[in-house]
Amino acid sequence: MIDALAELRACGEAQKAQDMARYHKAEREYLGVANPVLESFAKKWRAELTLDERLSLANDLWRTNIHEARVVAAKLLAQARLRPDDTAAWQLIASWVPEFDAWAIADHACGAGSKRLVWDPSRVDEVEAWTHSDHLWTKRAAMVITLPWTKQNNPKPAELETRDRVLGWAARYVEDPRWFIQKSVSWWLRDLSRHDPDRVRAFLAVHGEKMKRFAYKDASRLLP
Repeated sequence: MIDALAELRACGEAQKAQDMARYHKAEREYLGVANPVLESFAKKWRAELTLDERLSLANDLWRTNIHEARVVAAKLLAQARLRPDDTAAWQLIASWVPEFDAWAIADHACGAGSKRLVWDPSRVDEVEAWTHSDHLWTKRAAMVITLPWTKQNNPKPAELETRDRVLGWAARYVEDPRWFIQKSVSWWLRDLSRHDPDRVRAFLAVHGEKMKRFAYKDASRLLP
């Protein structure tokens, strides 16, 4: 981990680090490393390390609480397939969720976690528990991590069941006025509208009046 962190630090830019701190607002160290550089490191380490070594490195990088280190930690696990068993990767990602405190790191981690959900959709049962959390970022993560279910053009019955299940969560979320919760609903609906506009129209017809104006507008803007 020390060598990996040293490589990240070597690519940092002081001014960019200051700009990132102002932009992301969460109180942690920022190195000032651009996302394409972080992706190149993650790609290199994914190729060089075994799964167990990647899990160890991801855990160590996450625990530094450095912005770029946490982003790379997530990227190390963002693969469709993790052989021979992705259980430990899912458990590690899920353990990070209660520590989410800003959208960028949360979105990278949810991106990795969504691969694990698609690989084993039974894990949606675990995610459903997040929807009852008082922690804003855990509650939001349930919507972000299930975004793959907005994207199927020809969903199977089980996928439609999950789609409707998440829409059920969204129906409860519209009662929560917090911006990031409202935005998570509108994001899910907007993406779904590209592939299943009728479900989005039906949702908005019933629940739209409870949504914040910006969220309703965002959710409906791609409807044909």
